[in-house]
Amino acid sequence: MKILVLGIGNILFGDEGIGVHLSNLLKLNYTFNGEHEVVILDGGTMAQHLIPIITEYDNVLVIDSVDANDAKIGDVYFFDFSVIPDNITWAGSAHEVEMLQTLKMIEMLGDLPPTKILGVKPFIIGEDPTFSLSPKILESAKTMEAQAVKHLESLGVVVTKTDNRDLQEIAHHSYRGY
Repeated sequence: MKILVLGIGNILFGDEGIGVHLSNLLKLNYTFNGEHEVVILDGGTMAQHLIPIITEYDNVLVIDSVDANDAKIGDVYFFDFSVIPDNITWAGSAHEVEMLQTLKMIEMLGDLPPTKILGVKPFIIGEDPTFSLSPKILESAKTMEAQAVKHLESLGVVVTKTDNRDLQEIAHHSYRGY
């Protein structure tokens, strides 16, 4: 099985880049072994350009910022794309809406692999450019990291932590690509 971990977000706007930053953390701090291939990709804000990439995989984990009715900053959500909770609004930023539309288009074509969404309600989003993450998101990212590892292990991936790089430090250098 080919598994895609897809980090989504605009790294120039703080918490909005959490998907990219957290996917980079997974890439740098873990190894993934077993019979399944795990690919971690920085999808940035490419949305529809990701369609041919997403359809190549058997299973997808999208990491992103999300918005939800009555959500507090730092609330973490993990759900199956085929069963989106009613309180998820996808209204936190333009890239979220574009990603939702992209996944819906793939689904309408019948080409969407099983897809899970791992997201967090952001604080710093789309104001002044910054690579810094808010303290609340840095804390919530620990829950997201554990959930991503747990999900990959549930698919039969052998996940081993090999490093302990700091998420904020990774975020300050995400523009380089990892």
